[in-house]
Amino acid sequence: MTEPLISVIVPVYKVEPYLDRCVESIVNQTYRNLEIILVDDGSPDNCLQMCDAWAERDERIQVIHKENGGLSDARNAGMAAASGELMGFVDSDDWIREDMYQLLLENMQENGSDISACGVKMIWDNGSPERMLTREGCCVLETEDAMRAVIKEDWLKQPVWYKLYKTELVKTIQFPVGKYHEDVFWTYQAVGAAKRVSVLDEPCYFYRQRNSSIMGDGYSLKRLDALEGKRLMLEYVHEKFPALEPEMRVNLWFACMYHGQQALMKLSSAEKDTVDGFLREILNGLSVSVSDLEKSSFTHRCWVWMSKCSFVLTCRLRNLLKIGY
Repeated sequence: MTEPLISVIVPVYKVEPYLDRCVESIVNQTYRNLEIILVDDGSPDNCLQMCDAWAERDERIQVIHKENGGLSDARNAGMAAASGELMGFVDSDDWIREDMYQLLLENMQENGSDISACGVKMIWDNGSPERMLTREGCCVLETEDAMRAVIKEDWLKQPVWYKLYKTELVKTIQFPVGKYHEDVFWTYQAVGAAKRVSVLDEPCYFYRQRNSSIMGDGYSLKRLDALEGKRLMLEYVHEKFPALEPEMRVNLWFACMYHGQQALMKLSSAEKDTVDGFLREILNGLSVSVSDLEKSSFTHRCWVWMSKCSFVLTCRLRNLLKIGY
């Protein structure tokens, strides 16, 4: 049997201290039939030269140099250039275990899945203890259960980089240029197009949390993009997975509470007003009924009804009790 070509897309921008470790971990994979696409997103440091040097060392590497357009734009450029039957993503400040793609491919083939996911270990630059981002255990999920797993973020998390995809499934799904939390906009579409998703818990992807990264620089207004992604996800679920719509509505409601809490704790008065207006727009169009909460715990039901009475006071109370952040 011919080994399928896996296209690995690596967006590169201002990661000079981390790039070599990332690329080396891909080059040294036990699965050799790789097409490694380094997308230099107009990086102002030495990443351009580093990418070109790697291409000279390994013929499987191709480099795309482009003007800076952000992570989504870089990933889209990489997908457009990809020729593999399968596709994966690695962020250029992270690294992967030497057998990650071998294990993901075997998992995909053994279970007849369209998407294969592995375990993720989080590593902090500030020396905080490492921990697993993904849950323990293995499973195979049919389409609706896979979508439920994305909504609940239990068996499947939003990030795209610890999974292997069939290219024909995802190549036309574009990342939203100019948006943060781009994975929130993309993952539900990929999972919704898959007939089966298989998950193994071997920790093969090492996610570096940098203080200077989008997720490491604290809460700001740009985090509201995640809510926009979830609102679009609700529309998608309404159209294609109506049985899951109640769970998605509840999920979006609690996401709004999280952002309300963060705004109260960390933003200026003017910024809080911006968040308040955005949340009101979502909540005014979001109807969570008694039947929607049937699968929710008693505690969750209480928080929803309290927030319906006074959203801001409920957020303040949750902050006081240190719940939900």
